[in-house]
Amino acid sequence: QVQVVESGGGLVQAGGSLRLSCTASGLTFANNAMGWFRQAPGKEREGVSCIGWSGSIAYYSDSVRGRFTISRDNAKKALYLQMNSLKPEDTAIYYCAPDCASNEGRIYSSFGSWGQGTQVTVSS
Repeated sequence: QVQVVESGGGLVQAGGSLRLSCTASGLTFANNAMGWFRQAPGKEREGVSCIGWSGSIAYYSDSVRGRFTISRDNAKKALYLQMNSLKPEDTAIYYCAPDCASNEGRIYSSFGSWGQGTQVTVSS
């Protein structure tokens, strides 16, 4: 059974930075694309970023491109999201998931066992 655990969220002022981490078990981490998703109150979950298994290819949503950077460490089975220049509209619960992909600008995953996520709150 695949399990993911997200961490690193918190409260930050607009313009600040946070680094999220995710660890995954129950899968061959190095063989899977991994992604970050977020869900704001009253909104559907949306894809933020997706990185290929080797780390050489990454996709970003238009809303975070240029501010967020996704990375991974296959030896540690860890996924990261460096978030800079944070805005109040980035406030959401952030989740990681395997098996992500990007199509026509949309990032998605078929993963069904979402973790608890980590809360990111950006104050204005």
